[in-house]
Amino acid sequence: MPKSGMLPRSNAAMSTTKKTKLAHLACAGLLLLASGAKAEEGGKTIPKTSISLGTATPGGGFPLYGNAFAEIMNAADPTLSIEPRNTKGSNENIPLLEQGQLDIALVAGEPSYEAFMGLGGRSKTSAKILTAMYSSPGMFVVRADSPYKTIRDLVGQPVAFGAKGSGLPILSRYMLDGLGLKQDEDFKSIYLDRAGDGPDMVQDGRAAALWGAGIGWPGFATMAQSPEGARFIAPDADEIARIRVKHSFLKPLTVPANSYPGQTAPIDSMGSWSFVLVRESLPDDVAYHLARTLHSVEAKFCEKLAQACETTAANTLAAAPDAKLIHPGVLTYLKEIGVVK
Repeated sequence: MPKSGMLPRSNAAMSTTKKTKLAHLACAGLLLLASGAKAEEGGKTIPKTSISLGTATPGGGFPLYGNAFAEIMNAADPTLSIEPRNTKGSNENIPLLEQGQLDIALVAGEPSYEAFMGLGGRSKTSAKILTAMYSSPGMFVVRADSPYKTIRDLVGQPVAFGAKGSGLPILSRYMLDGLGLKQDEDFKSIYLDRAGDGPDMVQDGRAAALWGAGIGWPGFATMAQSPEGARFIAPDADEIARIRVKHSFLKPLTVPANSYPGQTAPIDSMGSWSFVLVRESLPDDVAYHLARTLHSVEAKFCEKLAQACETTAANTLAAAPDAKLIHPGVLTYLKEIGVVK
């Protein structure tokens, strides 16, 4: 049962089933976090809980996902008011969670891993996992009429590696390191103020390539839909093997055929899972409530956003480096539905 620590249990509640008690506690937690906003349902006034959601800079995959997440969750539960907020991305979202300035936030796989393990100069984070978002196979995209066909072809060229503060440049740094390449020495690295600026830079020649990750990523979609068309560049089989030897936390991942216009064959690459993280101080009953609501709308979320098809309770357990990193309230829900034994 989630530990509320917020309201004493009544005798009536003590006699109910476990499921009823959890629902009661979740509602209690939400009432105490309520911001004062109200909703009407069946003639009754329902307190709405405002939950701040950190995403990233406009034009990238995180705002796209975060806005859809909030819309689906808010529609499913009249007690929720999840409010997306643009941030500088993963590297800002982690400390904002730790400082209690965000309730939940989107964080890419590599910054999450570094923060969980205390690597890369980071202190171990106190943030916990709410859900796995989606897998992020990393790759480059170039104009279809460009001469670049391999990662080695891009050495010495200007490459847009993503927005400052986002997780994308961290993923590319690990992958390139696995190939013996240094991102800021072997390439003319460009770090964007806005993720949405990348495709324009490739199309007008300021950059030879744009680095990105995942299925449905806006930068890739923009390039693939452009009049010039796009070509994707990922590590080959030998390069994947080399990367795995040096950075075993990166996993082989595949972008299915037809994920983007003109991409007729699957693309094998490497990457990791992004997460929705929550501040450690989020009450267990509230985290339980969020997990339960999200699980109830998995199919609708998938219909709304292709990459959200991977946002499932089962993937949350599979993607977490350790089940202990999942918020206790979420873990209780996963045990209740049989995902965690």
